[in-house]
Amino acid sequence: MNCFGRRSLALLAPVLLLAATGCTAGRDSTAAVPTPDAGTARVCRDLDRVLPAKLAGRDREDPAPRSAYTAGWGSPAIILRCGVRRPPKMIDPKVAEGNDPDAVAGGVDGVDWLMEKQGDGTWRFTTANRVAYVQVSLPGGLGADDEGTAVLTGLAPAVRKAVPGGTASMR
Repeated sequence: MNCFGRRSLALLAPVLLLAATGCTAGRDSTAAVPTPDAGTARVCRDLDRVLPAKLAGRDREDPAPRSAYTAGWGSPAIILRCGVRRPPKMIDPKVAEGNDPDAVAGGVDGVDWLMEKQGDGTWRFTTANRVAYVQVSLPGGLGADDEGTAVLTGLAPAVRKAVPGGTASMR
């Protein structure tokens, strides 16, 4: 069973309502820069060029250190990292069977996501069925259904355009 099959946007409503998330960020936010292989790096640079200037009503304010593999919006920041490693839960059979309360597989506007609740109660979203893993972390207070959905909906066109469908490197 493919746990990343097409799911309706309605699946995200309960998840995003729970996503009262928190990460330390701001105008001087930082993000760990991934170290993708050469092919993934090219895809990530392509993604960086087509990312929106505004996301969920927030202006793009990239974190330090500046990199084509990271992006941010607002303060506290929504953080995107491209070229990350595959999340372990992406191959967890409990997720595929819908039995993991801290991870949900679903899709938004043609982009499949693994949605993981972190230990601190925040949520992290990682693309699935794409040639590169793109990870998005929401800041605290950005958990309302409309705002969280706006983030994934706002990123979908750029991901669909720059990150082809397929299987990402296993690293």
